[in-house]
Amino acid sequence: MNFKVHLSKNQCLNLDFNSNHLVCVKREDLIHPYISGNKYRKLKYNLAQAKTEGKEVLATFGGAFSNHIAAVAAVGKEFGFKTIGVIRGEELVDKIEGNPTLKFARSCDMQFKFVTREAFRNKISEDFIQDLQREFGDFYLIPEGGTNDLAIKGCEEILTNEDEKFDYICCSVGTGGTISGIINASKPDQKVLGFPALKGDFLQEEISKFAKNSNWQLITDYHFGGYAKINPKLIGFMNQFKSDYGIPLDPIYTGKLLFGVMDLLSKGYFPEHSKILVIHTGGLQGISGMNELLKIKKWPLIS
Repeated sequence: MNFKVHLSKNQCLNLDFNSNHLVCVKREDLIHPYISGNKYRKLKYNLAQAKTEGKEVLATFGGAFSNHIAAVAAVGKEFGFKTIGVIRGEELVDKIEGNPTLKFARSCDMQFKFVTREAFRNKISEDFIQDLQREFGDFYLIPEGGTNDLAIKGCEEILTNEDEKFDYICCSVGTGGTISGIINASKPDQKVLGFPALKGDFLQEEISKFAKNSNWQLITDYHFGGYAKINPKLIGFMNQFKSDYGIPLDPIYTGKLLFGVMDLLSKGYFPEHSKILVIHTGGLQGISGMNELLKIKKWPLIS
């Protein structure tokens, strides 16, 4: 994608409680204001492929606060593609104004199709796709979350030669695409740790479809109850982390990731003098939507 991006940088943390480890955060969130982190990586080669195929429309899927929906809408606006977002939840059709993610996507001229949760579960079926084609015409289809072979190729570019010094590479896991690319780009003597943001054992199988190396492991203790589930303890950690290090975290992925890494550090999980790289995959656009939900619950807000 030929637009101005900022190179990600490794920001090292000053860990007063544990000076025997080097911990750095790779700031992929700084790549672009709207198409940042792993979304930039996943869309890079998919967009090139869409252009090669002569496609003028991008279609994809997502939920109400989806980082992927926001990124696809933004990239479409930036490069002149029409975009279609198939959104989980028919009840959202008249709630766009109150939803920061959908409101932003609409401002980028994304066209929505709201479907029931039951229909959404069948979104990759041949019948569903054919119905979309009859309704919207020809399009380039990008999977929910963006994960496919081209996305993996993009995510393999997250690590650079500078990162070869790290013993551990930690990242959050959603659909498994980002960690698969990182695994493929990692060195045999490095250990890649994935922190799933949702419950379930299916991710092991999904990652194995794309990952070429076996130097990885999933840490499944920090999903906080499942996808998009949070509590005041996590919110407090995120706000304190931002205060201490100047790094904002999102509540769906990177908040849980850093909570897990810091907790493991405090418990002595990592051998002494370990060098640990944590991948910040972006997703900060979802904070405003989550704060609207937190207001209803009368919980602390994410700063």
